Amino acid sequence: MSGLPARVLVLSGPNLQLLGTREPEIYGRTTLAEIHAELSTLAASRGAIVDCRQSNHEGELLDWIGAARGAFDGLLLNAGAYTHTSYALRDAIKAVGLPCVEVHLSNPEAREPFRRRSRIAAVCIAKVAGFGGRSYALALEGLLGTLDARSPRS
Repeated sequence: MSGLPARVLVLSGPNLQLLGTREPEIYGRTTLAEIHAELSTLAASRGAIVDCRQSNHEGELLDWIGAARGAFDGLLLNAGAYTHTSYALRDAIKAVGLPCVEVHLSNPEAREPFRRRSRIAAVCIAKVAGFGGRSYALALEGLLGTLDARSPRS
């Protein structure tokens, strides 16, 4: 990266604090703390910075997204179940105007019918799903590539 390091806000929604023990046959055995550590290492190797946060509260996620403009260059969002229900998250992502990648550990399209509809997909630049904890790293690589292709930060 040229100029200032890319700053990425990584948000994980409800129940993701339970990763590693919650339905490991679906979500794997990797904990959210392990995912965050991997992202920090990956970001540093690319000259970027990540700020990783998790909340079970939609309003807190909305507050963090709303405050992201000017503080971050892009977003990774695993909205959990809010993916399928939250027009508020959709509107917040659109309002801040930062590139956002939708992240899922499992493949929502291969699961229950209600999980096949994302309310946030239309305002995200991409979606990475189905790779377990690696989905976050793949999403970060893609987002950093997108940010690299844009004008350098200074």
